[in-house]
Amino acid sequence: MDGPIWHTIAHLARRFTAHDDERGLDQAQQWTLQVLKIAEETGEASQAVIGVRGTNPRKGDSHTWRDVHAEVADVVITGLVALARMRPDDAAEFLHRQLAAKSGRFLGDTHC
Repeated sequence: MDGPIWHTIAHLARRFTAHDDERGLDQAQQWTLQVLKIAEETGEASQAVIGVRGTNPRKGDSHTWRDVHAEVADVVITGLVALARMRPDDAAEFLHRQLAAKSGRFLGDTHC
């Protein structure tokens, strides 16, 4: 994995894998829990949007858009860590290929 972001993501992935290894979780269990963590972070981002909009009368205006930005960043980071845990040898390259394929259908082949 190249670049400073992927370097940090790889360190996080190894740390979480070591922690789960110490707990005796097999690879499938680790990957399952990591994907569930993405869902948890997405829920926190959703909760922040609800807080910005004040749609929960019990909580009122409980968040700011800055809070939403931080929660969305957490979703992205957690997703990158999940990908690095599942594909430690080629996560960055795999993501690049996926981005190229998916954006190519929408933007044409001039991007990525």
